[in-house]
Amino acid sequence: MLPSVLQPLAGGQSVLTAPAGGPMTVRELLDAVAAEYAVLGRRLRDETGALRRFVNIYVGGDEVRRLKGLETEVEPGQEVLVIQSVAGG
Repeated sequence: MLPSVLQPLAGGQSVLTAPAGGPMTVRELLDAVAAEYAVLGRRLRDETGALRRFVNIYVGGDEVRRLKGLETEVEPGQEVLVIQSVAGG
């Protein structure tokens, strides 16, 4: 699921579906997203491929940085939630 602030970068969609040929890592999932939505991919990861510090990704309710990072496995049908921190003042 994508927050509303990122939905315009994914053609207005709030939910993206990845090809389900079996388990994949968060890295592979983000590669698939970036292949279809390049601007969204650049908003989620930096030039080195690391998650941007203001982007949090949750798999099974757990933040991936507390799991195996981009190598966290995602099972087919499992929901991945993307949260982008928004600064305000």
